[in-house]
Amino acid sequence: MNERMTTFTAPTTPAAAPRPLRAQQTADKRGWWWAIGRRKTSTARVRIKPGKGEFKINDRPFEEFFVIERDRKNILSVLDKCGLKGAIDILVTCAGGGVTGQAGAVQLGIARAVLGYDPTQEMVLREHDLLTRDARKVERKKYGQSGARRRFQFSKR
Repeated sequence: MNERMTTFTAPTTPAAAPRPLRAQQTADKRGWWWAIGRRKTSTARVRIKPGKGEFKINDRPFEEFFVIERDRKNILSVLDKCGLKGAIDILVTCAGGGVTGQAGAVQLGIARAVLGYDPTQEMVLREHDLLTRDARKVERKKYGQSGARRRFQFSKR
């Protein structure tokens, strides 16, 4: 056989155990797991711990803070899919943006906090795309235009 025609064999390595994507988080000294969620210009600081299912946002009940049913369903979908509805207490501090942005921020914050609380839920959260941050933001207005893309009316004469 010619020296140029040697076949390449890749080195064999033992199969490595799958490693978690994030470092395991522990509870603080009061038993809370913390996480931050962001969406558009909204930020939500979320704290969870085992409890009776209490859910407060900015010291107001969940149903009173989010009056639109769509936002409530999106937020509670995290707890439904993980089977933690009624099993954990949730305290949220929300700031910035509007109602929809705050709902998205709370949803991401709860998903991240649940991941710290129970790392075995990672595959469920990833499967339902609950750990992905929605990076879409409002495009800025440009000078010489009436908006981000809209231009002033063109006049030929």
